Formats: sequence, structure tokens, C-alpha cells
Amino acid sequence: MLISPADKERVAQAIRAAEEKTAGEIFCVIARHSSDYRLVPLAWAAALALVLPAPLIYFTLWPAWAIYLAQILTFVLTAIGLSWPPIRFHLVPRRAGHDRAHTQAMRQFLGQGLHQTENRTGVLIFASVAERYAEILADAGINARVTPDVWDSAVAALVSGIRSARPADGFIAAIEQCGAVLAQHFPPGTLKRNELPNRLVEI
Repeated sequence: MLISPADKERVAQAIRAAEEKTAGEIFCVIARHSSDYRLVPLAWAAALALVLPAPLIYFTLWPAWAIYLAQILTFVLTAIGLSWPPIRFHLVPRRAGHDRAHTQAMRQFLGQGLHQTENRTGVLIFASVAERYAEILADAGINARVTPDVWDSAVAALVSGIRSARPADGFIAAIEQCGAVLAQHFPPGTLKRNELPNRLVEI
């Protein structure tokens, strides 16, 4: 569990407080990781096994069967060793990890129904821990009035909280900043209703 039930309740309270001042809808998701990256250790193991024969051929008198056996053992042992999650996630190129995390954020945005609010005022606050990635996605009604860079400070607050092992505090800070932006551009109105659950989802 990335965030305790007590901290999830704190985040839910922060969402309720922010939404009292705006017609916008805020939803939060935190992911342990956005992909398993199962092929990454295999790719590294295969690359190492492929380059292994050259030095063995030139600098040893090993027979072909021994070199072939060394290749197989190298592939298997390397693949097993690199499959350990703390190592596996560090092998993923940063750009590839961020691309996977962004795809997961888009999937959550659609899957949680943030694109179905009446005035298209849904906001997703998303973080993926293994990729060290955070993003805020806003629906069309919000993007028509504010530019994406307005969320930069909220993303920075979220990332800071996660890096310091206080993810709930990071989410709460991001919620407060997003709420302030939404309150400025989307006041609650007289018929304000809650269209999305006020909670943090952990996946």
C-alpha cells in the first residue's frame, strides 16, 4: 500500500474542500508503476549474451560448445538478476517510462469518467511512483480557459511530496493549488453537484 487509509481520507477531505469553491471536479490516482517492463531485462540479457562470444573467441581457447554454454548461462542469469523490480525499473529509459506513465494517466482519465462531467470540467491529478512521474490532465472545458502550464507548480508540489516519502501531502498541496485555479475560472454556481467521487485511487 502506497498511501494509508488515514492519508487517503485526508486527500478526500482536501478534494471536498477544494470543490466547495468551484464547479470543477478533481480526481486523484497514484500508481505503483505504469508498466511491468518485463521485456527490458530480456533485452539487456540478450545484448550481453550476443557480445560475450567475441572476447571468448579472441582471448581464450574455449571450444565452441563451452562458449555456447556460457552464452546461455549469461542470458539466463542476467535475465533473472535484472528482473528484480528495483533493478528492472532503473533500466527503463526515462523517456520510455514517462511515455508509459502518460499513457496510463490518459487511460485513468477516460476510465474514471473525467471526460463525462456536464461542463467538461474534470481534472485528474496522477502520479506513477516507479517512473517518478506526475501529471495533471484537465478536460476540454478547462483547457479552453487555461493553458497547461498553469498546473506546473501543482505538479512540482506533488513530485516533492512523493520524493520525500509524503505522497499524501504532495497530493493535498496539488489539490489546493488546482482548486485555487478552478475557483478562479469556474465558480461553483447555484446548482453545484458532485459528479465524481472525492477519493484517491491506488492502482
